[in-house]
Amino acid sequence: MKNNKRFEMINLFDFQNEDWHTTDIDVDSLWIINKRDSSGKHSNVYHGNFVPQIPYQMIKRYTKAYDTVLDIFSGSGTTLFECEKLNRNFIGTDINPEIVDYVNSKMEETTSIKHFNSFCDNTNTEDFHRIVSQSLNQLNLEKVDLLLAHPPYMDIVKFTDNPNDLSNINDMNEFINKFILSMSNGLFF
Repeated sequence: MKNNKRFEMINLFDFQNEDWHTTDIDVDSLWIINKRDSSGKHSNVYHGNFVPQIPYQMIKRYTKAYDTVLDIFSGSGTTLFECEKLNRNFIGTDINPEIVDYVNSKMEETTSIKHFNSFCDNTNTEDFHRIVSQSLNQLNLEKVDLLLAHPPYMDIVKFTDNPNDLSNINDMNEFINKFILSMSNGLFF
């Protein structure tokens, strides 16, 4: 895999030749979400999960069909299910092996997109890079087009007993440092 260190500026109004006024992309500076989307595979089995409309808007705004989205806190699969809805490929990691198994079971019949969701401590740089590189190779993908992250809320909701789980950190500086490390690892791709 080639490591591309440059960042591309995305034209926010290049929506595959669509007139952006007629799309469902919310271009307001404040998003009012009246009710969380519970359609499709979404279920609220994981406290603190992403409101599906947020990754939907981000994915639709910043990617095109069959681009690849990386979610380094994949949790209950919200971003993955939105990728499936929007025909985007997906690579995800999460530190909770039980929730990874749960999400993977919901995706067993999916053939419309390439997807890979794996257990991983994304603060372990070597393991994270190995897993994401293997994912790209296994799925025959060249690169990640968008990094999305909905991290845990420090020590408010505990997701695992794993001491490396960011949700178990009760020191603000340590939490910020580990979050920055996680994001830096994700930006590598």
